[in-house]
Amino acid sequence: MTGHPEVAAAERRSLEQFLDFHRAGVLHILDEVTDAEATARPLPATDLTVGGVVKHLAAMEDLWFRHKLLDAPPAEPWRSAPFGEDPDWEFHSAAADSVAELRELYEEACAASRAAAANVELDELAVQGSFGGQRVSLRWICLHMLEEIAQHRGHLDLLMDAVRQVRPRR
Repeated sequence: MTGHPEVAAAERRSLEQFLDFHRAGVLHILDEVTDAEATARPLPATDLTVGGVVKHLAAMEDLWFRHKLLDAPPAEPWRSAPFGEDPDWEFHSAAADSVAELRELYEEACAASRAAAANVELDELAVQGSFGGQRVSLRWICLHMLEEIAQHRGHLDLLMDAVRQVRPRR
């Protein structure tokens, strides 16, 4: 999808278009960053990096659409990640990933999310419970992921503003 979502689409189509709009925004950030910039910590008040945020978003796609919704086992690299030792592993381990690897990971996670949701009705409840064991609907997952991606796009915008400030003039 290019451009903004349709202004008068049906509910499911609107949710899918808004998700893809924000996902595309994340990928656009990767178009603008080098491998070194993706691992840089340009804001001293936070450990966030562009790569870490993108890898976290890929992890959230897998968690909510595949694992929670369908009860599928986590995909790699999440399945073998040492979350017990480092709960923020996806943020920290991104320092070893290239922009191309992060892009592939995120694109694959988003494609898997689309496939996972394709045959599920918006009112259908996830197999796995969340938040005190409550099962949430696909609609809730879509809205939650919109929130998640949009918040982190804001972080990415701030990180990119800082990256651009320290770039050598061309």
